[in-house]
Amino acid sequence: MKKILTFIRLASLSLALVFGLSFTLDKSFGTQLTTSQQSTTSSTLLEPAAVADKDNDGIDDFTDIMLGARQDALNMPVYDDRYWGGGYPPDDIGVCADVIWRALMAAGYNLKDLIDADIAAYPEAYPRIKNPDPNIDFRRTRNLKIFFDRHLVKLTLDIYDIDQWQPGDIVIFYPDYHHIGIVSDQRDFLGVPYLIHNTGQKDREEDILMYATYHATITAHYRWIYK
Repeated sequence: MKKILTFIRLASLSLALVFGLSFTLDKSFGTQLTTSQQSTTSSTLLEPAAVADKDNDGIDDFTDIMLGARQDALNMPVYDDRYWGGGYPPDDIGVCADVIWRALMAAGYNLKDLIDADIAAYPEAYPRIKNPDPNIDFRRTRNLKIFFDRHLVKLTLDIYDIDQWQPGDIVIFYPDYHHIGIVSDQRDFLGVPYLIHNTGQKDREEDILMYATYHATITAHYRWIYK
């Protein structure tokens, strides 16, 4: 039944394209959003008062987060999960979780400090952490999921609910939460967004969400509206 429903959805979307219904079709037609267009796109579902600009650079947080993740992708850090004193690996080294704190840093948020403070104030919320370690806690996706569940807006897991997926959103995968990435402003021909992430792969910004729905399981989807 699930396969039938999926086929119907895909068929409906394809028909919508044929008859001219509008989807955001960025990468498939070779177009690139400008910074101002990216800012508008990322905030279409939010009230103006809800669109923050933490670092006051004239670009909304969601776009800053997405651009920060893209910069990490362009840097192509070597996948390396070594422990680092001080917490932060060099710019040319990283794992999937490093995409997240680097993306948030680009928007003016220090994820390490936020998570360290949350763990210290609410240790019971992090039952797996017996001895807090600021050098690594913010780089573990299971800890990130707990923090995001507590403080961010949770969104749909259905990739076909196209308008609910916006640039800068954060996505966690697998039942054990061991992978994480940032939603891109690029979309496939059905309107499903690309993902910016790091598994050591060649293309760090890729059309992977549809595949992940059936082979990796999308387990969480958030928007950085910090509360």
